[in-house]
Amino acid sequence: MDDVLQTFVKAANNYDFSLDITLNVNGALISGTTMSAEEYLNSISSVFDEGNDVSQAIGEKLSQAGQSAKENSKSVSYIHLKNTRIFNGDADSTPAEGDFYWRGKLEQVDGFFLGRISSEEE
Repeated sequence: MDDVLQTFVKAANNYDFSLDITLNVNGALISGTTMSAEEYLNSISSVFDEGNDVSQAIGEKLSQAGQSAKENSKSVSYIHLKNTRIFNGDADSTPAEGDFYWRGKLEQVDGFFLGRISSEEE
């Protein structure tokens, strides 16, 4: 696992440090802005707020996991991005519009560079 990338993730988790970054993962480019695990889990938990009892229970578990992630942020295994775009080959990015959160295993990242790639629509 890349020590520099791991340092960026720890800074995001511990200090809400955000950084525009593009990751190379299995040939795809994942471009976005770093966010803490807590912010990621809280953001996706809100998707389940308006649903039925099962949906709300899932949202609650994700919120609890967000708090747990903040308390246990010494070791990191995942990187979390917001405003994410995925580029695979010459095709347009996925998703084409809207906010998109992404979570990936740090050990699966082949490389990275600082900065985001924007699609022509942005």
